[in-house]
This record gives sequence, structure tokens and C-alpha cells, in this order.
Amino acid sequence: MGTCLNKRSQQMTTGPKQWILTVLLGGFSILFCSGCRVGPDYTVPKSTIPDAWHMKLTQGLSEGQADLTTWWKMLQDPVLDDLIGRATEGNLDLKTAVSRIRQARAQRSVVSGQSWPQVDGTGYYSRDRASGNGLLSPLLGEPDQTNLHSIGLDASWEIDLFGRIARSVESADASLEATIEDYRDTLVTLYAEVAVSYVQIRALQGRIDYALQNIELQKQTLELTRNRFQAELAPELDVAQAELNLSNTESTLPALETALAFSLNRLAVLLGRHAGSLEEELVAKGSIPSVPRQVVMGLPAELLRQRPDIRRAERLLAAQTARIGVATAGLYPAFSLSGTFALEATELSDVGDRASRTYGFGPAFRWNLFDGNRIRSGVQVEETLTEQSLLQYEQTVLLAVEEVEDAIVAYVRECQRKDALQRSVDAAGKSVQLVNTLYRSGLTDFQNVLDMQRALSLQQDRFVESRGLVLQDLIMLYKALGGGWSLGIEEEAQKQEQS
Repeated sequence: MGTCLNKRSQQMTTGPKQWILTVLLGGFSILFCSGCRVGPDYTVPKSTIPDAWHMKLTQGLSEGQADLTTWWKMLQDPVLDDLIGRATEGNLDLKTAVSRIRQARAQRSVVSGQSWPQVDGTGYYSRDRASGNGLLSPLLGEPDQTNLHSIGLDASWEIDLFGRIARSVESADASLEATIEDYRDTLVTLYAEVAVSYVQIRALQGRIDYALQNIELQKQTLELTRNRFQAELAPELDVAQAELNLSNTESTLPALETALAFSLNRLAVLLGRHAGSLEEELVAKGSIPSVPRQVVMGLPAELLRQRPDIRRAERLLAAQTARIGVATAGLYPAFSLSGTFALEATELSDVGDRASRTYGFGPAFRWNLFDGNRIRSGVQVEETLTEQSLLQYEQTVLLAVEEVEDAIVAYVRECQRKDALQRSVDAAGKSVQLVNTLYRSGLTDFQNVLDMQRALSLQQDRFVESRGLVLQDLIMLYKALGGGWSLGIEEEAQKQEQS
């Protein structure tokens, strides 16, 4: 198209001076179109972040070079590994995040397309007849019918002298990168939720198993009291209390089974499947995964690199900063080059003749001289939005540090609680054995038997619950650290886009 325009410009009859002026103006614009960008240049904000974690690291936690890419494999549970892989393929939130990447990439292409000339093909046919009773009819005589055939090209090109398009592309690039960080953040959350749901299932199965064991033990105790009552060795009160204790333990089962069903349904949805579809698969009781002996954590400063939500907030800040330049470019003149070339003839057979050519070419500019301060106010709007994005970025960093500190506290304290509960379960188990022997020998009353059985049931339930909470707190710590993705994760996102 540019060659055609040059050929046409050489044949213009407006004079050499005007032609030279046109060429110089166009060349000057092209020369400087990429060298000037109004608006502020973006710089990554500096965040004040602690040098070390405030909470003392115990229970196997230590600082060092942490690899959190596939943290769930540290739990050494093949079932969990399989669930994580299936969630990556089937989770709908993850597919939505991939769709957002495609949308942002397409939007970036829309914006960058403004840097290129726009060429439109044109063509039309018209048949006209002047009025026989019009003002010019006496002069023209009998009106004739005329045909006009036309085919050609229209071209226009905005010269980005002050960087409006360049800043728009810069903003679109940052927005695209923000959607990639959103995909990574979805991965981090998804893997943590899958692991937490799986641990909850195993913990609830353990609690149900302990409840069934205690129900069986309490049934034996009830049978013992009935036999002793029939032998007139114990009062009827012992039988009633044994029945009460058994019924109370049995009443805990429905709530545990309901919670188990909820966790199974939640895990199924995370995998992109219908609720209830995993019940048969995970009905076989499994143990709660073991906690790694050593958990290596990075320093607080590494959160800026590892946490996808922080990275996303920083990219959104970059995108918004570039929009200031887009708005500021409205204060300056906008230059463009335009041209037309067509073949027109009244007879279709003459359209291809050289004499049927018609063309036009020339630069133009448009400069807003007065708009009631609309453009400057628009620049102020973008500046305040950038200020808000910066504050949001700083808030995201603060919340990230808080989340890690909370996760450390929860994990360390729950480990201490679990250890104490384990000791209490051991003591309660010995107490039940001893009190049963004493009761059979008539050396203690039945109330002590009831108290010890209740204590055993309660401590066992709390212990299994605490084991699950320890692992859940560790999972939330991995999540708070931003574990679950790597810099090569875009390859996985591209696979999702193609599927």
C-alpha cells in the first residue's frame, strides 16, 4: 500500500513544494513516533518487609532455600498425588482462569493492532437519474440515467507521536501478565483446598473408627452391668448409666458421617465432578498423611517473588500506571496519514482503464483545544486509580506476611496440642483397663468406669481431630508461602488452553 501511495503522490499536480512538505511531515512523524511516551515510566515499588519471621520456628520449621513447587509430595500419599493431578485437569475455576488468559491475550492483540495501518477495501455501484422537473431541467434537457462503478482501497495510519498506543500496549501486556498470576494463584488455592479436603476425610474416618471402637467397648460394659445386676452384684443405676453412656457415644456418629459426606462432596466439586462421585473411591479407610520431619521455609522477602497474589497486584499497578500515559496523550495533537485509491467508471468495461484512477493522500492532525477540562480530569482519575493500586499492592504484601505468621502460629501450637493429647490418650487407655479390672473385682464403683470411658472417647476424638488440624495448618502454611506453581507453569496453562 505504501508503494502505491508513493506512486500516486509522484503524480500529484499540486506542486513540488506541497509534495515535499507532505513527505517531510510524514517522515518526521514516523521518525519520532516511538521515541516519545508521555506519562510516568513504571518502576517496581519498594516494599518494607521483615528480614525474618516474628514467630519462633519450632516443630521442624526452619528457614532456608525452599522448593514449594510440589509441596504435597512431601506428605508421601499416592492418593493425594492422584487427586491433585485430577484437579489440575478438571477444576472449573482453573479452566476459567485459563479462559481469562486467552481473553487478555486477545485484548492485547486488539490494542497492539492500532500500531499498524488500517486498510479497507471499498466498492460500490450506483444508478442515478436527474429529475425532469427540477431546477436544472430546462438547462439539461431530457434527463439521462447514469451508472457509476467503483472499486478501491482506503488506508489510514495513526502516527503514535506521543505514545498513546505504546502506553496502551504496555498496559495490555501488564494486564495479560496479571491474568497469568491469577492462574497461578488459582493453582495455589486449588491444591491447598484439595489437600485440606482430603485430610479432613481421613481425619473424619479416623474419628468415626474410634467412635465405633468405643461404642463396642461400651456395649460390652452395658452387658457386664446387666449381668451383675441380674446377679444382684450391682444396682440398676449402673445399667441405666451404661445405657446413657452408650447412647451418648452413638449420637456422635451422625454428625461425623454428615461432615464426612460434606468433605467428599467438596472434594468432588474441586475435581470438576458431581457431588457424591468420590464416595465409593474413598470409602476405604486410609490413614492421615504423615507430617514431614523438616519443613524448610524461605525468608519473608521471598514472598514478593513466590506469592502469585502479590505478583498480580504488582502487575495490575503497572497496567494502571501505563493508563496515565494513555490519558495524558489526549492533551497533545494526534497525527495520522491517510490515503485512498480507486477505479471509477460509468461503464463496467472501463473500470480497469488507467484513466479510471482516482486517488488522494495526505497527513492530518487533530488537537483538542478546549473540552471543559475533560481530558485533564481524566488524567487525574487515572492518577488516583494508580494511587489506589499502589495502596492495594502494599496491603496485599501486609496481608501475605500476616497470613504466613498466622499459619506458623497455628501449626506450632497445634503440634504442641497434639503431643499433649497423645499423652492423654495413652493415660486414658491405661485408666480404662485399670478401672475395668477394679470394677470387676468390686473394688470401685461404676461411676469411675463411666468417667474413664468418657475421657477415653473424648481424648481419642480430640487427638485424631488434632492430627488432622496439624496437617491442615501445615497445608495452609504452604499456601501462605505461595507454594504450588513454578515459573514454567505457563506451559501447563497453554495445555489447558488447547484442551
